[in-house]
Amino acid sequence: MLKRLSFTAALLSLAASPAFAHLDPAAHGSLMAGISHPLFGADHILAMVAVGVWASQIGGRALWAVPAAFVSMMAVGFGLAVAGVDLPFVEPAILASVIGLGLLVAAAVRLPVAASAAVVGIFALFHGHAHGGELGAAGALSFGLGFLIATAALHGAGIALGLGVTRFGPAVARILGLATVIGGAAIAFG
Repeated sequence: MLKRLSFTAALLSLAASPAFAHLDPAAHGSLMAGISHPLFGADHILAMVAVGVWASQIGGRALWAVPAAFVSMMAVGFGLAVAGVDLPFVEPAILASVIGLGLLVAAAVRLPVAASAAVVGIFALFHGHAHGGELGAAGALSFGLGFLIATAALHGAGIALGLGVTRFGPAVARILGLATVIGGAAIAFG
């Protein structure tokens, strides 16, 4: 089993090569462009799945409240960017979210649900702002709806993964968190 986990961690690390999620803003006007956007960037995938895994570690109301906070605040960040409101350090904050969320999973940090929602909400604000900042003059509503759907799906995948690996013990989810940290570092320094 340890060999399988090591192999999975290695694959996750390799998946952290340069993100190709940032499309030409002129192509950003459709629902499908919005759905595909988070699915083609390692930074997006690692962060969104980590939110779901962390929610599964916390359990209870966190299973829906933590991902819902992320999606909601992502929409707020998107709206701010579309409205022309600047946020400082957007890209560094996104990289920090990947590493930070990975650390929360790796350490199996258990915060109250409201505090957990606030943590992911802060990270989500920057993720949403980045999406809105790349939009250009394309259709904000359909693109925004698409990336919110894809984000929620990735959170769901993370919850399923987190709940699924619990049968192997809590260490497996922690290893996934460590793989997320390694992936985030590979993006940051790659």
